[in-house]
Amino acid sequence: MPEDIIQQQILQAALQLFQKHGYQKVTMDDVAKAIGKGRSSLYYYYKNKDEVFDAVMSAQVDEIIGEITRVVDREQTVEGKLRAYGVTKIKIGRKRGSFFDALETGMNADEISVYTQRKRVIQKKIRKDEATLLNRILAAYDSVEKETVIFVFTSSLRGIRREFSLDNSYARMEPAIDMLVRMTMLALKG
Repeated sequence: MPEDIIQQQILQAALQLFQKHGYQKVTMDDVAKAIGKGRSSLYYYYKNKDEVFDAVMSAQVDEIIGEITRVVDREQTVEGKLRAYGVTKIKIGRKRGSFFDALETGMNADEISVYTQRKRVIQKKIRKDEATLLNRILAAYDSVEKETVIFVFTSSLRGIRREFSLDNSYARMEPAIDMLVRMTMLALKG
């Protein structure tokens, strides 16, 4: 089998195992068994479970950003692109939130602390990729405050998602995103 196919099998198996059992309970042996290979085969591609985890998370981030990009690119206006970005980002967050929650299953305080540090690295990658996409969306605007506008927009989206997830009620989500987009456009034009 070509190497990239084996790597994809490793990542897919690891993703499913992390999702089912949590990060802490999954071993390299589990991943190897899931793809029908010996553990030594995995070490050709990844030094340890942390590297497998990092690769799984990087692939997840790339998939999320790719999905958002595809939806955004279907829109014609900046406002439409921002709205599509916001709605899609929150929907993906709802859909994939259980995966990220499952990763913490069975962790003690020390393990959660280490995982939290790894999660910060992932969040930085997401924020960097999001900023790149939003800079592309807002390329027509030369506002000196564009970086601040992007920061406020993405931070506000995270807040909107958090607020609606507390109630598990997303009925008012789209009107809230529409208001955020209008406010963002005013800031860019102002």
